[in-house]
Amino acid sequence: MNLNESTKIAIIGAGASGIFTAIQIKELDPSISVCIYEEGSRPLKKVKISGGGRCNVTHHQFDTQVLSEKYPRGHKELRGPFTQFQPLDMVAWLKKHGVDTKFESDGRIFPVTNSSESIIECFLHEIKKHRILIHYHHPVENISYSKSDHEFKIEFNGKNPQTCSHLVLSTGSSKTGHRLAKALGHKITELAPSLFTFKVSDPRLQDLAGISFQDVGLQLEIQKKKFTERGPLLITHWGLSGPALIRLSAWAARELQDNQYQANLKINFFPDYKEDALFNYLLEYKKENAKKKLSKLTFTKTMSKRYWLQLLEHLQISSNKLWSELSKKEIYKLIADCNQASFRVQGKGIFKEEFVTCGGISRKEIDFKTMMSKKQKKLFATGELLDIDGITGGFNFQNAWTSAYLVAHAIQSK
Repeated sequence: MNLNESTKIAIIGAGASGIFTAIQIKELDPSISVCIYEEGSRPLKKVKISGGGRCNVTHHQFDTQVLSEKYPRGHKELRGPFTQFQPLDMVAWLKKHGVDTKFESDGRIFPVTNSSESIIECFLHEIKKHRILIHYHHPVENISYSKSDHEFKIEFNGKNPQTCSHLVLSTGSSKTGHRLAKALGHKITELAPSLFTFKVSDPRLQDLAGISFQDVGLQLEIQKKKFTERGPLLITHWGLSGPALIRLSAWAARELQDNQYQANLKINFFPDYKEDALFNYLLEYKKENAKKKLSKLTFTKTMSKRYWLQLLEHLQISSNKLWSELSKKEIYKLIADCNQASFRVQGKGIFKEEFVTCGGISRKEIDFKTMMSKKQKKLFATGELLDIDGITGGFNFQNAWTSAYLVAHAIQSK
């Protein structure tokens, strides 16, 4: 079947994957009619606020095997798709369309302008250039498929129904998308928030909001399961945040939800030191700084002095002591709370820049060569509507770009 101007492609959702799918389809075949239906009043809302308004568009990880491992759910299924379209391809596409990018030390990729408006303006320019229609304020009530007419019928709230030959669901993690997918025969796997902060109430953290640690080891214990991560950590008004902890929340998203966000978190503030090595280091440090007070000098530049003082108080070690007065028993107490500091997680906060949800259309029901449904021909799904989610760092956007690319090529080849 050859697609032409009389064959309409309908995309539900004007977010990242929906907009990019439409652009990709038109770049491959300008004669195909593409319409986007959006229930809101504006497009690309998550793109606008991502990365604190800078838009973390993807990640500087061009090894597709390693790249796929950044997805707690979907890593196996994404191996093939990433060989077709990966971050390097997205960077090249953006450059071709006038947006230069840069990558930061942690691998995140942003436009050089440090503004999400650069990405939004680029996409909307292509939408206008290809005469792609976006119908705002079009909440979808129902979608059905006519086998006799070989077309989908889309019914809206208070709007005239529309038909199309191919339908793309690009609704993100919205309830509408899940409802429509279920109506079209798909199973929605268990939903749970992903990428969030931890609520922790502990005297060691009191009044220390804003204090950060550049490199810590984290171990989250939920029932008999353990999850680990390493990287920067941040103390907040309500507990703990930071890149390493946000990533940890993604890996343990479902287990945390099942356990009402109650868990034990262990922090290793010196992940490069084993207990014996840290003990020997402290003995040497004690010897070299014997006449100095504990309150005046911490044994490492990586730990905030304010946290150090509260740690001493927590361990009931006087900060007025000289280092020479520190006993071996007290050194071991310090080591225990530096290598395995235990904190009780009592709930979750919101990481507003990402607000990702794990769960969605079952991966078993999607052909990952084309992103087409195995339940309904000519029905496609992209991005976060699928049971796929990545850790923080641009990985969720890359899933959106890659799935959009595959949908466009699958439709163009029909």
